[in-house]
Amino acid sequence: MTERTDLAPEDQKIVTLARSARARNGVPEGAAVRDETGRTYVAGTVSLASLELSALRTAVAMAVASGAESLEAAAVVSGVESLCAEDLAAVRDLGGAGTPVFLAGADGVVRLRAEAV
Repeated sequence: MTERTDLAPEDQKIVTLARSARARNGVPEGAAVRDETGRTYVAGTVSLASLELSALRTAVAMAVASGAESLEAAAVVSGVESLCAEDLAAVRDLGGAGTPVFLAGADGVVRLRAEAV
């Protein structure tokens, strides 16, 4: 894992939004995605008896439901060490292969940059 401190301002913004969603909602993960027009969608983990969604899949679903046609980038704030294949697939489905996904810890420091493949 590589700690990243060289994020572009718009990428740092989605990391900050994801961190805020996690803290505000008291959920295990917060996520944010940025669409092709620069709009952002922020979500936390969904954990219901009948529905379980990661924060990232929830943010992607919100973007799709709002009419986004593509994603430029995504960010997740979580205690996990890596991103699951299902999360990367959701980003790929809307953003295409190569869409960057940043994984940060609770402190907001990006530990990993992955690409949707």
